[in-house]
This record gives sequence, C-alpha cells and structure tokens, in this order.
Amino acid sequence: MALSVTMAYSVNAPVAAPEEIPMPAVDYRHQTTLVTGASSGIGAELARGLAARGSALVLVARRADLLEALATELRDAHGVRVDVVPADLVEPGAAERLAAQVAGRGLRVTSLVNNAGFGLQGPFHEADPQRLRDMVQLDVAALTDVTRVFIDQLRAAGTGVLVNVASIAAYLPMPTSAAYAAAKAYVLHLTEALWVESAGTGLRVLALSPGITRTEFFDEYGAPAAALGGIQDPAAVVATTLRALDRAAPPASVVSGLRNRLITSVARLIPRGVALRLTSAVLRDPHPA
Repeated sequence: MALSVTMAYSVNAPVAAPEEIPMPAVDYRHQTTLVTGASSGIGAELARGLAARGSALVLVARRADLLEALATELRDAHGVRVDVVPADLVEPGAAERLAAQVAGRGLRVTSLVNNAGFGLQGPFHEADPQRLRDMVQLDVAALTDVTRVFIDQLRAAGTGVLVNVASIAAYLPMPTSAAYAAAKAYVLHLTEALWVESAGTGLRVLALSPGITRTEFFDEYGAPAAALGGIQDPAAVVATTLRALDRAAPPASVVSGLRNRLITSVARLIPRGVALRLTSAVLRDPHPA
C-alpha cells in the first residue's frame, strides 16, 4: 500500500527560505536578553559578550550569589541594566513563574539564550532515576517551556536572537551518554525547525553545538569524558556564536571548534550503524594505542 503525504501551502503567501532573507544587524543596545544557566561557564561568558555589545540582561540560574557577582561585574564594566532572577528550572511551572517575574519588573524580553542544562555519563541502566528525570526535565522540557513562554515576545520584537545550546553529542548516538545525547538531538532539531518557522520575523534563531568545554559541566558529567581531548575555553565558544549571529544570513546551527566541525561533518556522512560502532569504540577507549 502506497503511503501518501499531503502538504498544504498558501499560494497567496509564499515563504522564502530563511537563507534568502537578508536581515539587518542586531543592535544589542536595544535588546533585553534573558540567559539561563548564567551563573558560570558558557552562560556567564555569553552574558559577558552580550553586555559588551550593550544588551541589557536578565540572568537566570539557581545560585543567586554567583548571579549577583556577575551582575555587578557587568554593570560596572559596561553600564548596562542587569536583573537577577534566581530559579530552578527543573521545578514544575518554573517557566511560567519566570515569565511572570520578568513581566513584574516591567521588562520585555527581546532575546533569549537557553543555556541551562547538565549531562550524565555511564550506562543507562545504572543511572539514578531522579537525576535522569531532572536532566531530561532541564535539558528538554524546561528549554521547551522557556522558549514557548517568551517566543511571542521575541517574534514581536523582531530584532533579537534566540540561541539554544545543544552539543556535538546531538549528532551521534552515544553509548554511556545515551539520554544526554538524545536530549541534545532534540534541542538541535527543535531549534533548526524554529529557524525555518521564524523566517521573515526578524528573529535570528541559532542552535549552538559546543564540544568539550572547560566549564563546571564536567564536574557533573564525569572526568573520563574530558580525556577525549580537544577542550575549548568558553570564550572561544562565545566568539563562534557571536560571529554566526553577525552574519547577514545567520545559519540555523553552528558547531564551535574546527575539530568538532570535522566530527559532526563526518557524522552526517557516514551510515548510522558505522557511526554507532565508532562512537562506542572511542567511548570505551578514549586513548587507543
């Protein structure tokens, strides 16, 4: 039996592919950017890069003391408004409460960076069930919820950016990091689809895929993964991000680091069965003889 798929298009409103639509440069001096996971690592470094360009900021993470220290640093260095909203995005309803708190301060978010997340390493059957639920809640559900509660504002403003932090793990199935890699594949696919859906709105949508980066992430993820090498500094990841956003026709996704771009390019080309075997071999022995 043949499978038929019907796709409906409006003949009166053709939509150009996103890469065909020139976009004006972002004036960050007129942006209010909300950054989740802003207390350290890539999130904190992205906040620094955006503040240097003049963006006002809303910093979100669990650790209020680190957020306040960063806020003071950025106000003193760049003279921008920085609001701190401590929040645990794993909690049910966190995105809605965050949106209400931001609105209660008279703020309208025009740009969003979803950076909050963590990973777990080890065989899936050995994972602590609660930690596994928390990881999926933060990396997948919370990112989706935060994006949804703010995206109408982002699209209406039509001048800002939406950056979702994925990972090179999104490009390959990863034994011993199965749920984490799957979660980041979700982030990558969601963001690339939103890039298409946002065409013509003026909102720049970008999936950022770092590789191994020198952050607190590996305190949670586990030291053995860091042995794979190719570690980047957060500043290098942020530089890649901002260069992509500066392009007149920004891409749907960007991978930070030449080594990581080679890995993900090969992953797209080889059969998935081969990719799975290679990934499994590397993760079993990160330093083959």
